[in-house]
This record gives sequence, structure tokens and C-alpha cells, in this order.
Amino acid sequence: MLKVKAGEKRTPQDLRIDLIAPCGMNCGLCMCYLREKNTCEGCRSGDKGKSKSVLSCTIRKCEMVPESNLRFCLDCAKLPCPRLKRLDARYREKYRMSMLENLHAIRENGTEKFVESERARWRCSECGGVQCVHTAECIYCGYVWTTTILAG
Repeated sequence: MLKVKAGEKRTPQDLRIDLIAPCGMNCGLCMCYLREKNTCEGCRSGDKGKSKSVLSCTIRKCEMVPESNLRFCLDCAKLPCPRLKRLDARYREKYRMSMLENLHAIRENGTEKFVESERARWRCSECGGVQCVHTAECIYCGYVWTTTILAG
């Protein structure tokens, strides 16, 4: 289980708009954001605390983002590009989350409503902490998730 300090529990209210990556990933649910040491502040922040996989992320480095000032991949004419399709497939299979569904929800309802729905969706029903997308159990209390969590 991912180790976190008891006094540093992240709650759903900690989820913010600026934690939503261009690809639709909610960085507030990421193990790198929630971990105790070398915390990453999300894809939209600098490189400090980022893992090698995040630093080498082809979507984060996509030439379309700075070239056209895209806020989200949903604004790109190439959506869904092969990179995003592969990432989405991996996250659907391994982590119960879809970047493409997240982007669709952002397009349909706006970023603020999307973050509100994420606060409810990823709240541990046992302790109220934020559920890490990369684990099957709550990183604070150990509660095991039994349902599929996908954007709707």
C-alpha cells in the first residue's frame, strides 16, 4: 500500500481545476501527487517531483499543446490521437479511469462541474480521503474498492 502520513490526508476538496492535465487525467488522483515524498504537483506544474514516466510522457510533450495554446486535448483537431488512445486503453484496463470519458465530461459540462463530479466519484466511502487511481485500496484506511469508477 502507498504510504502517506496520517496528518496529510488529501480529501476530495483538495481536487482543483489546475490538477486536470491536458489529456484529461486528474493529477489529484495520481500516486505521484498523493505520495509522501517527492510529491508531484501535477502535469501543469514544473518538472520538480515528477517521475521518469511523467517527464517522458508524449502527451505532456505534445507539440500541439504549446503551439496552439490548447488547454485540453479535447480542443485539438487530432483528437483522439494514437498517443491518447493508448493511454486511455491502459488506464481503462488497469486503473478504472478513462481520459477520453473525462475529456467528454469536460466538454459537456465544463471543468468546474467535472471537478465537482470527481470529488464525489473518488471519495473513499469509509474515511473520506481521495482514492488513488493507481491502487485498488484506499491509501489512508485500506478500504478495497469493489466497483468500477469511470466518468459518466
